[in-house]
Amino acid sequence: MNKSDLVEMLAKENGLSKAKAAKTVDLFFDEMAGALARGERVEIRGFCSMYVKQYKAYTGRNPKTKEAVYVAPKKLPFFKCGKELKERVDRV
Repeated sequence: MNKSDLVEMLAKENGLSKAKAAKTVDLFFDEMAGALARGERVEIRGFCSMYVKQYKAYTGRNPKTKEAVYVAPKKLPFFKCGKELKERVDRV
């Protein structure tokens, strides 16, 4: 399933126009992305939780040249599957 499939399903199931359904889906994902960008945790009970993991800087190695390379600190979003979703996927 992709974003356009989700828009189509939302429009069909709720009797919305595709434009309103698309706006709703965009708003949902924009707000989740904004919360993560602010460092907040996003939790959807039974589905998942998402949060930002912070990684410290370190010295890595270029595997080809064996040269030391500085790797800057970074923040990455992390997705953790919810228990109900795990169970539902495992049943199928």
